[in-house]
Order: sequence, then C-alpha cells, then structure tokens
Amino acid sequence: MSANWCGEAAAVVTLTFDVDAETPILARGRGYARHATTMSHQAYGPEVGVPRILDLLDDLEVPATFFVPGWVAEHRPGLTKSIVERGHEVAHHSYSHRPPTSMTPEEERADFVRALEVFSAQGVEIVGHRAALWEASWQTTELVAEHGLLYDSSLMGDDRPYRLPTEHREIVELPVHWSLDDWEQYAYLPDPHIGSVIESPLKVLEMWRAELDGMRHYRSLFNLCAHPFLSGRPGRALALRRFVEYALACGDVRFARCRDVAEAAAADPGLTRRPHRAPETDSLVYPR
Repeated sequence: MSANWCGEAAAVVTLTFDVDAETPILARGRGYARHATTMSHQAYGPEVGVPRILDLLDDLEVPATFFVPGWVAEHRPGLTKSIVERGHEVAHHSYSHRPPTSMTPEEERADFVRALEVFSAQGVEIVGHRAALWEASWQTTELVAEHGLLYDSSLMGDDRPYRLPTEHREIVELPVHWSLDDWEQYAYLPDPHIGSVIESPLKVLEMWRAELDGMRHYRSLFNLCAHPFLSGRPGRALALRRFVEYALACGDVRFARCRDVAEAAAADPGLTRRPHRAPETDSLVYPR
C-alpha cells in the first residue's frame, strides 16, 4: 500500500468547513424563509462562525478548505474573498444545497454549473467538490471530471484518498465519514427536523482524538467536516481548537488543504483505484 500521498506524516488532517448558511433549510422548502428564528440560526454560520474560525486557523497556523454553496457565495459576495485572502481554499458545494439524489440528471447538471458560474464571476478558482448532504448520484463524479475539477469529497469507500474512474478521466476521491461530521453531534432544529441530539463538545473532542489516533496507526486521511453555524459556537470552537492543538502536539500529523492532498494523491502512482458503478439489482429480490 503506497503512502506517498501523505509523505512522512502518519496521518493527514483536512479541516473542512461546509458554509451552508440558509441553504439546507431552504432546500427543505422555501417557505422556511418566513421563519425568522430559523434563518438567523443559519445565518450565524457566515456572519459569526466563519470569522471566528478564520481567526482560530490564523492563531494555530493551519490551512483549511471551505465548501461553499453557490447561493451562499452569491448572496454574500465578500465571503469567498475573505476566505481566500487568509490562505484557505474555497471549493464547490452545489448551488442550492439540494442533494443530487433528489434531483433529475438535468437538474443536477444545471445546479452544478450555476455554482461554477458564481465562483467564476467572483474570480475564485475551484478544483474540488462536495455533494450536498454527501448524497452524490452516480452522475456527480462525471460532472466533477467533465468540468475539469481535480477531486470530489462526498463518498465513503476508503479512509485514504483513492482514484475514481469516469467517462472523462480519473479524479481523486477524498473520502468522508459520519463520525467526522459535526452535524451528527450538534445539529438541532425543531422544524425542519435536522437532528435532535446536542452532544457535549468534550465528548466530541474525545471521539475525534480517538479517530485521529486510529488514523495515525493506519496512515489515513482525517477529513473533518464542520459547519460554522454549529462548530462556530463558543464551546464547540474551543473544542475544535483543542483538537487541533492535540494533533499538532502528536508530531506526526500534517494539516493540508483538500486541493493539496488531492494533488499529492494524483501524483502517487501507487494510489488505489476503486470501481465506481451502481450495483446490479434483481427486481425479484429488491422489488422496490
């Protein structure tokens, strides 16, 4: 098993922040735009969480990747610039935050392209993509490759980067997992229901430390997904800071932007290539 993609590090940490703002709620129904409290809960992310997280990253001198829906970038035109100017990466996270599995192929394509047009108009270079809610369709990676992007970060087929074949060319997959997503730990709204458990940041910190220790043992990619409207809250931001401090103190962990990991992975001749196709199903076995 090649480890060239991670160099001398025992594990590589990609800190990623999905700056969803209002989009995951509006994707449930545009009528939620009338819910002032709910919209303010989501707006906290770009308005308060992102600046707090950027300061934290500056203090600790670690890079990060911010996955931004095109709708969010369009409605807050200074947001992507504020991220890039601090040395971080901005990546594609759909336009509307509607998951590809909920759309027709034509709708998914239009949504994908519309986001690219927003970033192009803002002068933001995009090399990576993450599907809304990690609900990629089988077309999603084809769109990533077709539009010249280097990597996707939506799938769960490994805990190291791997190659994905498409009709256009190979791309790199930077896999994710629910255990490294703060949504499962912190997300709560009564309506629409997006989660019902609010965990202690200390418990989350303990879990992420344990996951990092395992990934250091197996030379894996610790691809953390955090949301500024969740992890930007004070106690949670402090837990995130303590996690980064723990990883830095390990001495064998490297922090990198997703694009940098993907470039190293693409240059690694020994990187695993995994098939990517829908399973064949028998209607007599699976009638629905």
